[in-house]
Amino acid sequence: MVGNRIASWFSPAHVSAGFIAVLVGYTSSAAIVFEAARAAGASPAEMASWLWALGIGMGLTCIGLSLYFRSPVLTAWSTPGAALLATGLAGVPMAEAIGAFVFASALIALCGVTGWFDQIMRRIPKALASAMLAGVLLQFGLDAFAALPDQRLLVSLMLGLFLIARRHLPRYAVPLTFLLGLVVAAAQGMIRVGSIRVAFTHPIWTSPAFSLPVVLGVGLPLFIVTMASQNVPGMAVLRTNGYATPSSPLISWTGLTGVLLAPFGGFSFNLAAITAAICMSKDADPDPARRYRAAVWAGVFYLVTGVMGATIASVFAAFPRALVVAIAGLALLGTIGNSLLNALGTDDEREPALVTFLVTASGLTMFGIGSAFWGLALGIAASWIFERR
Repeated sequence: MVGNRIASWFSPAHVSAGFIAVLVGYTSSAAIVFEAARAAGASPAEMASWLWALGIGMGLTCIGLSLYFRSPVLTAWSTPGAALLATGLAGVPMAEAIGAFVFASALIALCGVTGWFDQIMRRIPKALASAMLAGVLLQFGLDAFAALPDQRLLVSLMLGLFLIARRHLPRYAVPLTFLLGLVVAAAQGMIRVGSIRVAFTHPIWTSPAFSLPVVLGVGLPLFIVTMASQNVPGMAVLRTNGYATPSSPLISWTGLTGVLLAPFGGFSFNLAAITAAICMSKDADPDPARRYRAAVWAGVFYLVTGVMGATIASVFAAFPRALVVAIAGLALLGTIGNSLLNALGTDDEREPALVTFLVTASGLTMFGIGSAFWGLALGIAASWIFERR
């Protein structure tokens, strides 16, 4: 009995969903994190420390929050935040950059403790949240097919197997497709084994220094971007998939984790949206009550990436881009379809939801804030206009 319970934690579907979530997270935005670290003048050792802090922080929060709430809670670094730092940290001393990280994370923790985030989420219609999620994920679905002309054999074989497996072995469609992609890529010599190097990461502490211009010019925008472009769609993923996990503890713990790990380079932690959708899909587990195990496995893989640092980053970088975008897009097809159905299924909310979807999918960025926030804002405005009418 105990053996069966332990074995259930090693389900290939859970393990593969967690691994793919980490794979997508790292390969899609790790380069932006490196650019942010370079902008701050980080040495190679400090860059590895940043990866250590981010991996350890995401791993502990994924495992702890998922086990406690029995929900697939996935955390991530703030990709828009990293992009903001890549341009905003030029010429900023490392100690002042760390001070800005501490400030932004402290604001996130405060937002969670006070319950402000819960009040905001209760006022967001489910159709708009679903539309925003579909807009966030759309590009991944498009990229999977956009890779077809350049890598016809790899992507077409992955697509064919995915469709066949979805028909006959839906639970294992994604892991089987990913395995086939690895085999085909290796046979074609597309995996750059020579670029992989083995090295453990040694964290480096940098005492924060607080400068008002840096706090206002970097820390405050980092807080706004993380909350608007990451935590809102992150909660939307949970809600759209039927999980009623309270948002305040999630926001509080990610903020507190950022405060503790900022001196090592953990610039921001938040709820994940895109990678979380992978762990919440039917491919991770047909039973929604057991999908949290996929998030726990993602946390395990994040811990490994933190300990191994640059080694794991070099492994992910060795995979061909077409393989990564293809498996990400195929893994998210079901989530995109369900989100569009929830968003556009009601006549009264269809047009506001369509506005939300299109604006979010457009990639619009204004004032350093990403399209997810603007899509939701314009969708709410449209909903208000239609209600007034």
